[in-house]
Amino acid sequence: MNETSTASWPHKDLLDVSQLSVAETLHLLDTATYFQEINTRPVKKVPTLKGKSVVLFFAEPSTRTKTSFDMAGKRLSADTFSLGGSSSSIVKGESLKDTALTLQAMNPDGIVIRHSSSGAAQFLAERLHCSVVNAGDGWHAHPTQALLDAFTLREQWGEFKGKTLTILGDIAHSRVARSNVLLLNKLGVNVRLCAPRTLLPMGVESWPVEVYGDLHKAVTGVDAVMCLRLQLERQAAGLLPDLREYSRRFCLTPDAMAKAKKDAKVLHPGPMNRGLEISSVLADADGSLVLNQVASGVAVRMAILYLHLMRPERSGDTR
Repeated sequence: MNETSTASWPHKDLLDVSQLSVAETLHLLDTATYFQEINTRPVKKVPTLKGKSVVLFFAEPSTRTKTSFDMAGKRLSADTFSLGGSSSSIVKGESLKDTALTLQAMNPDGIVIRHSSSGAAQFLAERLHCSVVNAGDGWHAHPTQALLDAFTLREQWGEFKGKTLTILGDIAHSRVARSNVLLLNKLGVNVRLCAPRTLLPMGVESWPVEVYGDLHKAVTGVDAVMCLRLQLERQAAGLLPDLREYSRRFCLTPDAMAKAKKDAKVLHPGPMNRGLEISSVLADADGSLVLNQVASGVAVRMAILYLHLMRPERSGDTR
């Protein structure tokens, strides 16, 4: 990669996809394409971020995202350090502000944060000099997941304009859904939502989407369907009918996908509840992009770390 690819990057932090213009999004995806090629080499490592340090601050359980960021950092030759919620001072009552000051004293070049509180990433970004990347905060945002989903779809579609995608499942409690709606709509994708009424967010009528309560109608003629993980604790809160009824009405099956376009793709951010959110037949079918998403995640997060950690420091930085 050359210096011009980072010299114009205006963002110190990545907190939400809303901060990215279309041109910036496409530049990031193009950068990820370069790193995707590196990930296919026999030796999957470059010295790009040698000497840089990245703290993986995950105060909420994660396997895929944390591993993906760890691998992305190591493949760029950065030093990565993990700080988990169960092993950190947070469980001893330390405030996020004190944690921020502690991290600042360690002088890292970047911090990747996942936290159960919406706004936690912004809270850190406003107090730290280093770059902060939001790996999921509460129900608010998951920008890197939306970017890797967009990257995965662009590999299949070539372009976004005129495509239609249905997001299916627990929309109300999904930061993945929120970030994908914002990003894909900005890129020209027509987005549909499908969920039980109790799993749709308040104010969804003002979102730039079409809302459906019938799965078969929601997937008719679409180019892709993105299933979301059903958080089973919602059933205890009375937001779901029994799981058998949910599966009957909202599980993505081959019968439902027959209504979509012939070459329609299936996505899922994982982990999957097979037979509840999506049938195993579709999860493992040729049209499934689930494993593509995993591979895309490493390349996209390499691009994110590269653009944010290699950009020149300057006044007037934007988030």
